This record gives sequence, structure tokens and C-alpha cells, in this order.
Amino acid sequence: MTAASQPDSGLPIRLLLDRVLVRLETGDGERLSAAGIVIPATASVAHRLAWATAVAVGPNVRSIVTGDRVLFDPDDRSEVELHGRDYILLRERDIHAVAATRIEENGTGLYL
Repeated sequence: MTAASQPDSGLPIRLLLDRVLVRLETGDGERLSAAGIVIPATASVAHRLAWATAVAVGPNVRSIVTGDRVLFDPDDRSEVELHGRDYILLRERDIHAVAATRIEENGTGLYL
């Protein structure tokens, strides 16, 4: 197995403070609407947030664990390449939402 085909475990990086390393779930290609309409990559109607999977978190991150799906603004990102794969480095405060099965229904979701 080559380094590029291995899972994200064992990345040669230790994140500091409130940093979150994520991997984008989908490319910048075409997407499908809920009604089944193909939307080309060149179509841009409004500012769109992106979903990614957290692959590593820093020691001061409070609301995100490895494996969570997170919603963030793709314009506010720093890209990094590790083992031939592209990742995005974010601060926890730049993440708008977390989608995970461990999230409580009664929780406020407030970042205090």
C-alpha cells in the first residue's frame, strides 16, 4: 500500500492550539440537486459553504473530534499536502457547524 492510498491515521503532523485538519468530501465538479438536476461546476449562484471530514484536531479543540463532518467557508482556508493528499487547515472558530451522531438534540451548539 502506498502512502497516498493509506488512510489518514499516522499523519506526520501534530496540530497546535485550536487547529483542525480536514479533508474535503467532494471535489469542485458537478453536483446533483435534490430534484435530480445536474448543476455544472461553473454555475455559481451564491456563496456556498463546504463539508469536510476532520482527520486531526489540536489539543485545545473543544467541539470537534476526529471523524466529525464539519461545515466551513472554503474561502477562509489554508491548504497543505501530506503524503500526496490535499488537506485544509482551519481554526475551530472558523467552523460553522458539526454533524456527528454524538451531538445531543438538546444542546444549544453555542461556542462559548
